Amino acid sequence: MTGYLRIALLLGLFWAVTAQADDVQTLDRDYWAWRAQEQPFTSDDIPRLERPSHFRVDWSATTVERYRDTVTAFETRWKSLEPKPQASLADQVDYRLIGSAIARARFELDVSRLWARHPGFYIDQSLGSVYEVLLPPPPFTAERQATVLDRLEAIPKTLADARQNLTDLRAPFLGLAVSDLSGIDTKLDRLAQTLGPQFTPDNQRRLSSLLKRTAVALNEYRNWLETQRVKARSDTAIGPAAYAYFLHNVALLPYDPPSLLTLARAEWSRAVTFEGIEENRLRGTPQASIFSSSAAQVAAEHEQELNIRHFLTTHHLLTIPEDVAHYTNQLLPDYLEPLAFLGVSDDLTGPSRLHENAVSYIRSPRPDLPYFYLSTARDPRSIVVHEGVPGHYFQLVLGWRHPDPIRRHFYDSAANEGIGFYAEEMMLQAGLFDDQPRTRSTIYSFARLRALRVEVDVKLALGEFTLTQAADYLARTVPMDPATAMEEAASFAATPGQAISYQIGKTQILALLADARRREGDQFSLQRFQDHLWREGNVPFALTRLEMWGDRSELPELLPLPAEAP
Repeated sequence: MTGYLRIALLLGLFWAVTAQADDVQTLDRDYWAWRAQEQPFTSDDIPRLERPSHFRVDWSATTVERYRDTVTAFETRWKSLEPKPQASLADQVDYRLIGSAIARARFELDVSRLWARHPGFYIDQSLGSVYEVLLPPPPFTAERQATVLDRLEAIPKTLADARQNLTDLRAPFLGLAVSDLSGIDTKLDRLAQTLGPQFTPDNQRRLSSLLKRTAVALNEYRNWLETQRVKARSDTAIGPAAYAYFLHNVALLPYDPPSLLTLARAEWSRAVTFEGIEENRLRGTPQASIFSSSAAQVAAEHEQELNIRHFLTTHHLLTIPEDVAHYTNQLLPDYLEPLAFLGVSDDLTGPSRLHENAVSYIRSPRPDLPYFYLSTARDPRSIVVHEGVPGHYFQLVLGWRHPDPIRRHFYDSAANEGIGFYAEEMMLQAGLFDDQPRTRSTIYSFARLRALRVEVDVKLALGEFTLTQAADYLARTVPMDPATAMEEAASFAATPGQAISYQIGKTQILALLADARRREGDQFSLQRFQDHLWREGNVPFALTRLEMWGDRSELPELLPLPAEAP
């Protein structure tokens, strides 16, 4: 029997078994096993996945084509499993969930196509893949050291693949990548000096050698990018059809761009108004002081996180299981500082690490910190309620423990960020910040930013804003420091649809809550409603509405993939 015949027979047997045994649970299991291999590294903390021990970064042209073929196979399987009209609402929700997850992979590969357009994509797949391994606190076990070294070993090939794949370069993205790689030699030298002592002597020597090799490869990549500037297109917009595909098929949102803008402008006006009322009440009151040291800030956050849990319980807002670990602050370690430009510097743990505390790394408190870090240098609670408890960390832990395996996986939609944003104002209205009125004003400043993000996201996606115009608009209108504004705008241009998730998700939560109160009357319990909302926090709210009441009013019609890539 020839090798080809043997492979054909094995594949035929595989698909025969799959055809007999396939169901939504099996499809979900297969998809997420594949996604853990394929999902790109990004600067965002929420989508991070636990990777298998044999994981290797691979974005060769051949592999990209194989990824696309695999998505097609998943799409075919998904369509064949469409539930019968009499199927339970829970089964219908699970079906739409996995379909939406598959649509995201299709969107990344064939619509946003960062692998062909954005040189920074390959910085994330190379250095970013190492950064994720470094985020959990020490110790650096032998296995963890080996993972760092293996990923460093793969970087030159990843950058060689980048040169083959970047056939549709966009100038704004190119400029950002070149800027990010400025001074990379110094950053990697510092990484070698600060991370090395965490490794065994043999591994320390290999680490130093690999980082020197990595610096050479990244500098060569940067120099190559400089030669490509004349070929790069100036636009970054994905266009109306592609954006509609994201809204309907990926995020499962029942909106079009004009309705998103109308909603966001109303919310911006509301945030500015209530911030003004707070500022008026605070006339003559000095700004809250900045912590005297990082140790003081870490200690304060620890006490405040415990107080927030107590507040949630005593005010009947959420049930806090006693076995949920804690969201903590630590000073950014020296070995993370050189790579901190690669993404959110926290570790929210994962499904296999539920016993470990989450860590958010802070910077030494000082008046010139960027927008969000400065807020926590005055009152850590302004971020704890969004990122920690009751926000992302707590919600993700509940999701990872969900009895339905399909709902344990992270699902990047308005649900996760919507809950984080809703938690901020929910805690404000419940009275958490009454002891620090300046923090109340900060929460409304955050709300102003989240509303503006919708406008920036939509206009970048449709080509009505350039990246520079978006950054200037954020810096002037929030207001915020120019560096943070450019960082935000660059992220939104590269990941259309993500920046709307905060405001739109929160808006959907408010509508759900209002409808639940109307339907249940005197039987309504805010704690029961929010316990359910948090447990189902990976599920888009259109599906939550369907499962709660059989209400399909917010389920969008699925759209075909745009005929031509933008």
